[in-house]
Amino acid sequence: MIKRTGHADLPLHVGTVPKWLADRMRDLGTLIVESLLIQYGKKEVLRRLSDPLWFQSFGAVLGMDWHSSGITTSVMYALKRGINPRARDFGLCVCGGRGKYSRRTPQELLYLSEATGLDGTSLVNASRLSAKVDGAAVQDGFQLYQHNFILSDQGDWAIVQQGMNTQTKTARRYHWCSQNLNSFVEEPHSGITGENKGLILNLTDSSASSTRNSILELSKEKPEKIIAEIKSVQKFGLPQKIQHELFEDETKIQIQNERNITLPAHHNVTEKDVDLKRLGAVLATAYESPAENFENLLLTPGLGPRTLQSLTLISEVIIGTPSRFKDPARFSFAHGGKDGHPFPVPLRIYDESIRVLGDAIEKSKLGYNDKSQCINRLHAAALQIEKNCNPKADFDKAITYEKHNSVRWGGKTV
Repeated sequence: MIKRTGHADLPLHVGTVPKWLADRMRDLGTLIVESLLIQYGKKEVLRRLSDPLWFQSFGAVLGMDWHSSGITTSVMYALKRGINPRARDFGLCVCGGRGKYSRRTPQELLYLSEATGLDGTSLVNASRLSAKVDGAAVQDGFQLYQHNFILSDQGDWAIVQQGMNTQTKTARRYHWCSQNLNSFVEEPHSGITGENKGLILNLTDSSASSTRNSILELSKEKPEKIIAEIKSVQKFGLPQKIQHELFEDETKIQIQNERNITLPAHHNVTEKDVDLKRLGAVLATAYESPAENFENLLLTPGLGPRTLQSLTLISEVIIGTPSRFKDPARFSFAHGGKDGHPFPVPLRIYDESIRVLGDAIEKSKLGYNDKSQCINRLHAAALQIEKNCNPKADFDKAITYEKHNSVRWGGKTV
């Protein structure tokens, strides 16, 4: 009964993101957010951030390890560095962070509320309640260590927070969005991403309302009575009626996981991790489409098919529908991964992507939308190829081609 928009195994990774990648993630991530703001508005940015699969794909297109827990920390840090200096222009601000920075979220929210006239008390309560729910009401073995609160000047918000399980060395990311929130204690999540460890105690399930009420009633009872009840259960077991109800609830929890994705522990990207037809459509768009289709982009000095490949995947992150993000590993074919999988980060291509997208945004502000429309046409062209052809990518050849040209494109790893 948990409202999940996706599920992924997030192995815990150690280490830090190097400055050469962190700064590029900040720049490209901010440009993608700005594109979303221009085309769809602030509510859509928050909705995207509350979609676990989109978030994972977004991190992959920025060059982070496509499957690891580090995506959460690094992406949110990049957005905080990029969005907050432009908070007045964007109407968005990122609060919180990892560890001690997560505990500063209430102070940051109160400061923003004074500047915008929003209800600071309600915002702080939202922050604290979401942390309490994921840290206590959903007892799944993960302890929270990161909490980010993304706030708009209209009072809408999204929350991205993550917990770790030190025994299994895995992480679980939780997503919240104010646009669809009716109750903090009954099915509040827009999505939960993490490794499926089976049945959990979830007191936010809609079917757990009687349990929550029972807990409240128990808190009013004398300790001696509660201890006697516990001893009775230990000796005779649960009544058959209660056992049956618990089984029924467990079944409901299992069948609600519809948009699942499991991210494996292996670092390398394999064929099984990628939708080869969609990847083939991206490669065909970049390398086989007639040049006149993207004339305004191709007039950019030095812009070639490899940059078009990255821009096509970026355009999908910007305008793609939710169903497009079930294989986040595919988006690592935009700018590789810092650990060298599926290939080293091509810095020259990355910088071209930033420059072209930035130029398109600036010109659109002046009323010249040719480049912005051309970037959108990249995604439209890929969709047409995918629909009308069978462009299945040769995975091994695609990886070999990338690695063969890695030096020429400024490939770099940690």
